[in-house]
Amino acid sequence: MIPPNASLVKYDNPVLVSRNTEKKTPRARNLKASPTPPANTGPVPNPPAKGKSPSSVADAKTQQTEEILNSILPPREWQEGGQLWVQQVSSTPATRLDVVNLQEQLDLRLQQRQARETGICPVRRELYSQCFDELIRQVTINCAERGLLLLRVRDEIRMTIAAYQTLYESSVAFGMRKALQAEQGKADMEKRISELETDKRDLERQVNELKAKCEAIEKREAERRQVEEKKHSEEIQFLKRTNQQLKTQLEGIIAPKK
Repeated sequence: MIPPNASLVKYDNPVLVSRNTEKKTPRARNLKASPTPPANTGPVPNPPAKGKSPSSVADAKTQQTEEILNSILPPREWQEGGQLWVQQVSSTPATRLDVVNLQEQLDLRLQQRQARETGICPVRRELYSQCFDELIRQVTINCAERGLLLLRVRDEIRMTIAAYQTLYESSVAFGMRKALQAEQGKADMEKRISELETDKRDLERQVNELKAKCEAIEKREAERRQVEEKKHSEEIQFLKRTNQQLKTQLEGIIAPKK
């Protein structure tokens, strides 16, 4: 027989139920199946009526405790060689030594499976869940009402953790979408920047060409202006000389008559 997956919860020895693997015991838990929904945490069934022998009362109480334990921690079942094996949770009361051993086993498995001490760690959560289930089993054997109350606490914690996990996954998905959008926006902006830089270089080239043309025009106009000024200056000097000559001639003509 292949032993089932190791767990901190104490179970009885496996029992061969049937060679027909199609039949399964009610309320049994498959080792490969997903976790069962929270068990019914209603009131504990009434104790057996008075008037019965102490042995029958004890047997009824033991049976009642086993039923409560099976509702809290359903039996495990698995198949091997065409045979169906079932393993129920133990109804043996725990001693102080069992509690100490549970703590040692918890620390040992945390170390063996390299569970992280802080942060989110599925391994640490699994082991502590098994430890809590074992504590619920131990308490339920001594006081069924207290065990069922702890069961409600356990289910509430699991529901809260599941809600936080869903919120965390949604936040991660939202963050991934935003990151992808940011990357896409970054790529678009980089492309736009490249286009603007190309346009800037083209405009700078055009500005340089226009500056060169403007400087050439200014130089050409300056040279033309110098030529024009020189020409005008020469014409003025020529006119002045001509005027002086005419004035001299006129004075020479007028002077003898006096």
